[in-house]
Amino acid sequence: MTTSNASSSTRKRLLAAAASLAIAGAIGVGAVTSVTVPVFAEAVRVDAPQAPGFADVVEKVSPAVVSVRVKSRIEPASDNPGSLFQGPGGGFFGGPGFDDLPNDHPLKRFFREFRGEGPGAEGPRSERRQERQQRRAERMRPSSQGSGFFISEDGYLVTNDHVVRDGAEYTVVMDNGDELDAKLVGTDERTDLAVLKVDAERKFTYVAFADDSKIRVGDWVVAVGNPFGLGGTVTAGIVSARGRDIGAGPYDDFIQIDAAVNRGNSGGPAFNLNGEVVGINTAIFSPSGGNVGIAFAIPASTAKDVVAKLMDGGSIERGWLGVQIQPVTDEIAESIGLDKPRGALVSEAQADGPAKEVGIAAGDVIVSVDKKPVASPRELARLIGNIDPGKSVAVEVWRDGKAQTFDVKLGTLPGAKDRADATPDKATPETGTLEGFGLTVTKAEDGKGLVVTDVEADSEAADRGMQAGDVILAVNSKEVASAADVEKAVEEASKAGRKAVLFQVMRDQTNRFVALPVVRG
Repeated sequence: MTTSNASSSTRKRLLAAAASLAIAGAIGVGAVTSVTVPVFAEAVRVDAPQAPGFADVVEKVSPAVVSVRVKSRIEPASDNPGSLFQGPGGGFFGGPGFDDLPNDHPLKRFFREFRGEGPGAEGPRSERRQERQQRRAERMRPSSQGSGFFISEDGYLVTNDHVVRDGAEYTVVMDNGDELDAKLVGTDERTDLAVLKVDAERKFTYVAFADDSKIRVGDWVVAVGNPFGLGGTVTAGIVSARGRDIGAGPYDDFIQIDAAVNRGNSGGPAFNLNGEVVGINTAIFSPSGGNVGIAFAIPASTAKDVVAKLMDGGSIERGWLGVQIQPVTDEIAESIGLDKPRGALVSEAQADGPAKEVGIAAGDVIVSVDKKPVASPRELARLIGNIDPGKSVAVEVWRDGKAQTFDVKLGTLPGAKDRADATPDKATPETGTLEGFGLTVTKAEDGKGLVVTDVEADSEAADRGMQAGDVILAVNSKEVASAADVEKAVEEASKAGRKAVLFQVMRDQTNRFVALPVVRG
């Protein structure tokens, strides 16, 4: 009895313990299961300062930017009789013998009738032939394409001269795909600008020119255009330099930008972040044929003045001084007693020019125009070019160690400058040596100057580009006809404390100046 009760009690305890383990196991399993459910961390997000974007600018200006397509006229083929059957050398049906045939010859009569020139020539065949000839004469072919932008509500737009040059028909393609005919208002080859006009019953979105004097290197620019004929394309960059001279013309003063500009962008605008045109894309530096991040834009200030004149009269008239000029180097400034290199050295005053008329001569350095300082030949060209022909200006020059002022009435810049005919100077057997400069010279045949017959390879003259065949006309503004004249001029410069002397040299009928150091001792 007692044993039975003990066994029963033991079984109860074992069952209770097993139940407890089962419950604990269930709880444990539940706990493990709940831990294995994946829990994801939040995605990385950085609250950085917002960089300025260009979308707002592009959205506003894009309707004002267009693609410009240009077509040129094709010259019609010859209409000589028998030309349809003429072979390489004339052949049987088109050579000289064809015209020698009698008018009543069957072959000649056949071709006249075939071409609609015989009896009944006024019939349908002749009319169709005339229509074909007219269509052939009016055929156009695509010749170029570029970009442009509207500058007025009534349809005036700006592009490059090289885009529309030699064109006969012009089409502008709007941002929304509309194609509109345009007519040429005027061009200016020297600044590579052109103005077109679209006549349509609508008001155009247009943009304004910026004050580019406030543009700084490092400012953002946005270029919009038609590269490779792809249509409206936007690129961005910064102003990387100002005042670039790339040898494109006498008025070079380009803004350099690093936005991607390619073929077809020509004539397109470069905008600032206010949506104003700071420049007109016109050229790229491309040694490999592709974009390398160096593009050049015509400054807004230049474009604004030229475009206004083109819209007013269709052409540009610029003032003309009538001088050939070159830069003033350190040595040239030293040789003439100028405080520093500045101004434009007159290498020649043209015979029919306004400057020569008032006494400005080769060797003068133009240092100011109407009291505006002249820093370089390029600046002189821009100053004179911006003045209307017929206006009198005060031209200050540096001559013989002092400043002089001349009142010059400017002429009109001719389309092409005529050069005086002259035969090259020929040397005579009489020679001399300028040992201090490494030059061997001889008298010119006409007695005007000295012809250089030899230049020592390691001499100062060779280093500065002088070569055999050059003609030395003057030294320090004094004409020379012998080696003794040169030595005398050098001696005077040395006594005056000059460290260099100025040689006026002619080569290929063009004057230039070369400063050579004075050899002492």
